[in-house]
Amino acid sequence: MQLIIGNKNYSSWSLRGWLMLAQNGIVFEEQKLKLLTESFYRALQAYTPAAKVPVLIDGDVTVWDSLAICEYVNEVYCNGNAWPQDQAERAKARAISCEMHSGFMGLRNEMPMNCRAKRRVELSDAAKKDIARVDQIWCEQMALYGDQGGWLFGEWSIADCMFAPVVLRFITYGIEVSELSQRYMAHVLQSPAIRLWLEEALQETQIVPEDEAGTEV
Repeated sequence: MQLIIGNKNYSSWSLRGWLMLAQNGIVFEEQKLKLLTESFYRALQAYTPAAKVPVLIDGDVTVWDSLAICEYVNEVYCNGNAWPQDQAERAKARAISCEMHSGFMGLRNEMPMNCRAKRRVELSDAAKKDIARVDQIWCEQMALYGDQGGWLFGEWSIADCMFAPVVLRFITYGIEVSELSQRYMAHVLQSPAIRLWLEEALQETQIVPEDEAGTEV
């Protein structure tokens, strides 16, 4: 199995696919491409017409898009256990995962993932609304399941894959959230997989100017 990803410092979608494999102890070969370079797009064309990371290659199967990768890995390698077992909980986990996957454009555009930085940005009303919604989701889930494992649904799930990069964004830009959300963020940051990702992100040297938002603190 091979996973093609972008820079660990900047590529939030790569983190989601990578985390799905790492968190479940699945052995894979990692191929990292430097974002937004000619070689990046040239290499990706061999794997996907979408020309985006991550891309998972498992034998004769090629899957792109982080949520599609999570679904494939869950079905083939996790016996469906990467979603909550309860039907109602599973439906909600899918709903908030898809909400993250397709929405929060203000947050994404104004607060690009930048693991090794500490920066401040002037946020638009749209970004502030996105932050408030994320805080609401985390608070609701931690109030329900925070004492049952520390993840959004107690046990780790694909929903945590979707929101882990937002935790890293909030750290980078010094975003203030409620106490329950702080507990969730602390739990994510203690994950061995996230700690490994951050350790390797800090070793990278490429600068992507368009992802260096705001001013350095």
